[in-house]
Amino acid sequence: MTLNDIRSKFLTFFKEKGHAIIPSASLIPENDPTVLFTTAGMHPLVPYLMGQSHPMGNRLVDSQKCLRTDDIEEVGDNSHLTFFEMLGNWSLGDYFKRETIGWSYELLTSPQWLNLEPKRLYVTFFEGDDVAPRDEETIGIWQSQFVVHGIEAEIGKAGVDEPANGETGPRIFGYPKKKNWWGPAGVTGPCGPDTEMFYDTGRTHDAAFGPVCHPNCDCGRFVEIWNDVFMQYEKTSDGKYNPLAQQNVDTGMGLERMACIKQGVPTVYDIAEMRVIIQSIEQSSGKAYGLDDAMDRSMRIITDHVRAATFIIGDPRGVSPSNVGQGYIVRRLIRRAVREGRRLGITEPFLSKLSQVVIGEFGVAYPELESNNAKIVEEIAKEEDKFAKTIEKGLKEFEGMMADHVITGEEAFILFSTYGFPLELTQELVGERGGNLDVGAFKVEFEKHQELSRSASSGTFKGGLADHSAETTRLHTATHLLNRALKNVLGDHVMQKGSNITAERLRFDFPNPEKMTPEQIKAVEDMVNDVIQKDMPIHFEEMTVDEAKTRGAIGVFDAKYGDKVKVYFVGDEPIGYYSIEICGGPHVEKTGELGSFKIQKEEAVSAGVRRIKATVTGPKV
Repeated sequence: MTLNDIRSKFLTFFKEKGHAIIPSASLIPENDPTVLFTTAGMHPLVPYLMGQSHPMGNRLVDSQKCLRTDDIEEVGDNSHLTFFEMLGNWSLGDYFKRETIGWSYELLTSPQWLNLEPKRLYVTFFEGDDVAPRDEETIGIWQSQFVVHGIEAEIGKAGVDEPANGETGPRIFGYPKKKNWWGPAGVTGPCGPDTEMFYDTGRTHDAAFGPVCHPNCDCGRFVEIWNDVFMQYEKTSDGKYNPLAQQNVDTGMGLERMACIKQGVPTVYDIAEMRVIIQSIEQSSGKAYGLDDAMDRSMRIITDHVRAATFIIGDPRGVSPSNVGQGYIVRRLIRRAVREGRRLGITEPFLSKLSQVVIGEFGVAYPELESNNAKIVEEIAKEEDKFAKTIEKGLKEFEGMMADHVITGEEAFILFSTYGFPLELTQELVGERGGNLDVGAFKVEFEKHQELSRSASSGTFKGGLADHSAETTRLHTATHLLNRALKNVLGDHVMQKGSNITAERLRFDFPNPEKMTPEQIKAVEDMVNDVIQKDMPIHFEEMTVDEAKTRGAIGVFDAKYGDKVKVYFVGDEPIGYYSIEICGGPHVEKTGELGSFKIQKEEAVSAGVRRIKATVTGPKV
């Protein structure tokens, strides 16, 4: 099965079970300060997991674009990727464990669907702690499912019991919270026990990873293919776990990993869609894949990184390479790929050409890649050229610095700011030569220049919209008022390119060819404060995207919207609406609750993109 085959079967299966197919959300989270990128399928659905009604109903299914860089150093091995697709089905207060596990087993084993051999399936459960009890219900449901194929599913203990090699023996293994508990995605939010499904590849256990194999063993025999999360709790800011009023289900199946199994290949880089990219690298380098471990690793890194960069730049809310935030991640991906290309002997620009191969493989499923083709090529080529011009000078400078086998924090920052070397590249170069790098001192310099890289998978700010606090709700509402004011003052070319909200301030990115004048900044500020002063009412209505367009709503009208959307109105009919915008919420009920609005800073983010940071005082007491 191809990636398209598996994706289609998954969506069709759950559509037949009464689920609405929702499109993938953007890779760039909207108003979620906890991550730089969408790292899991649940991120765009947090408001609905917390109780808001979804316009498409309470049974949903999707294939979500995801990106994680916390394991970027592992990319190039058998299974790690930065960009990947996560298949998932969702129950928002509807069905729970019995239906979820039953459907998981049916989809995996039925000849009509994925047709996996039941004897090669193993599952796990949460063994319990002081927060939640051992998940006996999940154990019983799995045992009843395996009985369908005459398999007596015994319970085993990891590291003690050997897994089954046929119909009988340990097949269900319990693990602690570290392995079988999901969430929350940020500091706070929905979470709960999960059950994971593993496939036995048949490989011989490597005793270097322990005397006894088990599903979560790192020897490579077992591959995790699906995770069913049962959201029963909400973690609060003070560390408590409170039962959720609405129990939800969130599942995640790695599309590329499933393709490995269905195509019978050993790694995610050997599936057909990835091999097409590798073949293009072979042509550019004159090297053959599969003959040398070091060359294979370089080809895999290039394959992963160019695919990830293509999807980030080509996203409807796409990001260009820069030295901050998401743009820094794009720059890092491209420059790491260039460096690996040089390891393979590729000295000419090649990544923009390679991006066309990526678009050819994935453009049908994600048409935004086709529509943003020119932008993708331009941005990658520009960054590749920029890095090529500085890398030789930078390497010479680096060799001089390495004379005493030590790179100071100040020297590392010079390599970053002058020659465009990401810290990770300098670390790799130092490591290859057996030297030392003062990372702590580098970060001090980095903070001093406000260019600290933020990991795409770790918390980057305190608080956040995901917790729906009063502070973030007010700032989120202020973002809508700001968006409308910017359009009124600067023109209709203004649109939201990025947004981040903490408990202290809002941040709003938008396209504009030049720096705003002090007069323009004051005009925007005054306009927002005038709306606040008038204490306008705010309400939302659910409608189709076409109806929203007809009503004059603003928003990025791409495939992320379903059949119905929420549209928030600021103002009322007698005086006319100040703002009409598609949004999932939440908002204050009246603009007067914002108190007052103040723009703290207006600055450049990248070529043609500006950023505003602003605060509100809060309601009058």
